Amino acid sequence: MSTSQAIFAPGSRIVVRDEEWLVRTATPAPPDGTMIKAVGVSEFVQDIEATFFTGIDEVQSMRPEETVLVQDDTSRFRQSRLFLEAVLRRTPLPRSERGLALADRFLLDPLTYQLRPVELALAGLRPRILLADVVGLGKTLEIGLILAELIRRGRGERILVVSPQQVLEQFQRELWTRFAIPLVRLDSTGIQRIQQEIPAGRNPFTYFKRAIISVDTLKDAGQFGHHLDAITWDAVVIDESHNLINKGTQRNELARRLAAKTDALLLASATPHNGDKESFAELISLLDPAAIVDKRNYQPDDIAHLYLRRTKISPEVRDQIGDRWADRGPSLPVPCPATPAEEEIFAELTQVWLAGKWSDEPARGQDRLFPYTLLKSFLSSHVALAETVAVRRRKATGTERAALDRLAELTSAMTDRDSSKLDHLIEELRSIGVGPGSTTRVVIFSERVPTLNWLAEVVPARLGLRPAAIRVLHGGVAEAEEQRFLQEFELEGSTVRLLFTGDVASEGVNLHRQCHHLIHYDIPWSLIRIEQRNGRVDRYDQRRSPEFRALILTSEVPDAKDDRTVAEKLLHREQHAHRTLGSVEAATGYFDAKVEEDRLVKDLLAGKTVEESYAEAGIEAELDPMAQLLAEVGSAPEAAEVPRAQVPKLFDSTRDFVDTALRELYADRPEDALDLRREDTLLTFHAPDDLVARLSDLPRSYLKAHQEGDQLRLKVTLDRRLAQRKLAEARESRTTVWPEIAYLSDVHPMIDWLVDKVLIRLGRQQAPVLTADVPGPVFLIQGVYTNRLGQPTVVQWMAVAGLPDTPTIRPMDEVLREAGVGPEMVNPARPVPLDPLTDLLPAAVDAARDYLADRRDEVTEANAEPLRRYRERLGRFEQASLFDELPVAQQTRRRQRVSATVQEQHDLLDRLETAGDPLLRVLAVLTPSTLPTSPASPPETAA
Repeated sequence: MSTSQAIFAPGSRIVVRDEEWLVRTATPAPPDGTMIKAVGVSEFVQDIEATFFTGIDEVQSMRPEETVLVQDDTSRFRQSRLFLEAVLRRTPLPRSERGLALADRFLLDPLTYQLRPVELALAGLRPRILLADVVGLGKTLEIGLILAELIRRGRGERILVVSPQQVLEQFQRELWTRFAIPLVRLDSTGIQRIQQEIPAGRNPFTYFKRAIISVDTLKDAGQFGHHLDAITWDAVVIDESHNLINKGTQRNELARRLAAKTDALLLASATPHNGDKESFAELISLLDPAAIVDKRNYQPDDIAHLYLRRTKISPEVRDQIGDRWADRGPSLPVPCPATPAEEEIFAELTQVWLAGKWSDEPARGQDRLFPYTLLKSFLSSHVALAETVAVRRRKATGTERAALDRLAELTSAMTDRDSSKLDHLIEELRSIGVGPGSTTRVVIFSERVPTLNWLAEVVPARLGLRPAAIRVLHGGVAEAEEQRFLQEFELEGSTVRLLFTGDVASEGVNLHRQCHHLIHYDIPWSLIRIEQRNGRVDRYDQRRSPEFRALILTSEVPDAKDDRTVAEKLLHREQHAHRTLGSVEAATGYFDAKVEEDRLVKDLLAGKTVEESYAEAGIEAELDPMAQLLAEVGSAPEAAEVPRAQVPKLFDSTRDFVDTALRELYADRPEDALDLRREDTLLTFHAPDDLVARLSDLPRSYLKAHQEGDQLRLKVTLDRRLAQRKLAEARESRTTVWPEIAYLSDVHPMIDWLVDKVLIRLGRQQAPVLTADVPGPVFLIQGVYTNRLGQPTVVQWMAVAGLPDTPTIRPMDEVLREAGVGPEMVNPARPVPLDPLTDLLPAAVDAARDYLADRRDEVTEANAEPLRRYRERLGRFEQASLFDELPVAQQTRRRQRVSATVQEQHDLLDRLETAGDPLLRVLAVLTPSTLPTSPASPPETAA
């Protein structure tokens, strides 16, 4: 980037097309120069958002020496203090600042372990990490913290979140209610709305700077691929990222497209790999293509800078969660002795199907597993078995057809009264307290859709419940219904008491708000899947001890493989692994539920027991380096403090800034202008149109709920306890889990709006003059170095005094503090001679420029040091590729890949290096109560 491209700093003024604009962001956009996103300041474009390119438009900036000084005549110098605070807030934190600036500014408990991912993300070359904490630790909250810090750094303007369909609203709601980060939800309804509102063929992602969309909607390369290729994101989040692993799939291709078009990349998954080292290396390469040379041979240390995994028993987690996560109760097996009708089916399955007598020829391939498919269907329910048999009969012939006919006959003869599991489910639900008038909620899992639908039909009547108390959730449920069912189960005031669900709800979905009872109607033959199910109610912020039950169908038929054979054993194994190791993968060496189940079935076919199968898996896990990758990585042994950023400020709190800004903007009468009402810490007001536009990403149902006539009436608070209480009350309602009062975090659109409004109060390139407790004039100057991407690498806040003879420079915040700049100031409202100060401007700017030039190496070192470290890593990466024992052709391909990767990363490093001269901006001038009326004469020099 040329020097001319680096001079547009956020918060500065520019003139384009004869109108004045306030710069929001400025980034390189070859071949069109620099792309500048700005908001209008002058009358005809006020509050209009626009994008300009320096290669297309003539963009005029102002030289700092030409700053126009204006006297501040507001009470207590309110305008000046607000202006300086707004500049401080608008200026992005530099890349060299890796401490957290907003860690305690949100609606969540300040737990150090949830700040660790933010620390890791900010410490890297770029914020690209894999969050692999086990189920329930709060990965969504960790993602929200990272995104908020990126927004504060000017690196979170454009955000895309990609998640499973069933968690879209949950994720969107968490980011808004806890962090005040609005995301537009692009589910099927959202996509339809976009198509109606934008011109045909236009790129939808240019209209929404922060969006959340399902992976299944977005993966269609034919529909969205060209749109994604045309957009660059500041941050991309991909939830449940283990679904991206398989190379050649649409999801993997989507991940690669997005990884190439974003600065920050956050992947999240409690099961981050499937046990295949090469597949996992492919996932890691999305984050850092130079992390792994040999995808078949690498160690945890190779990816420690990209990867974080903790469990509930990790020291830092265990020491901090306290009563925020109730201890887990036991997993109770509920014996269900088979009825005579069920015993007949057990006998048929044991003596014909599991004995291999169902076919004239030895079964091969997947057919060898089919008897176990029948068994698992039956262990779910007779209706599930009936469907499995019916599907298979359509193509069966000979002996197999006759065997299936016999099973169909036995199954059709069985009635609901013959189901032992159904009877025991009703007994368990009654013992838990489910019934008319009860508020107790239970989630009931089954692997089989026919079982879920059947239970939803027969259970309500036997418990005396109305149909409205039951919801069924599985992969066949429509998107809108899916979101509604989950929300209803979460709302305390809703009538829903039982949620029958398949494993579609076992990943990412929160079911713990009003529920701590979970029943496995049937048990998946996978410890991973059991743990994922249990994690829906056993998770952070669960205040009641989770209780788990599993219905265990038992048989007296000799050699019958009932639920005691597998299910009950897995139930106990999962419980033991969770309590002793924190996760099941660490105990088994399995990383993929389907792989785990397939291996178990094959071992059963070979005559092994469950114990023998898992014992062998455990031995293999001890020898498998991949098991180490699912051990704890990045877990702090003790609660070491996470570094905090030192950010200058002029107001004691955001609340003070908001109150003062509203009074300044509306001539001390915001109550009249906005119909503003104050109730202790609550602000209620009519939102102006330009603020409403900034909230348009929120759900229309949410905005409609805040509509008062034809105006949007907002309720906001900076009181964390009030906001938390309102969030809890929302969950107790019957209609919505969106609280009526929003928590006013530092990244809330209202704060952003106020900052912009304050910045444009001053005229074009003006700087206020205020009197303070200083011996002589002090010029407050901002100095910013950027890299070739336009990102600040160093920000210096300087106070220049001693002009013109002996200029001295000190930190601005120290001088402001010593000068008493604050709400207690008194503005004497006496005229201040401005000409002498204006005459000193060039000297002040020169002094600041010389100061930065003399200290350039020193001030830019914090940015340069991690870049040097990464260049050294690239050297080791390239060197390692020279020492391999691959065949010549493969060796050549690898070295070509490594060489291309190294060149690409060096190009990135070059763009991240501090470049060009600093931007200097005169912010304000402090002057004593009296000033000389003429400029000081320069010292005489010898002829």
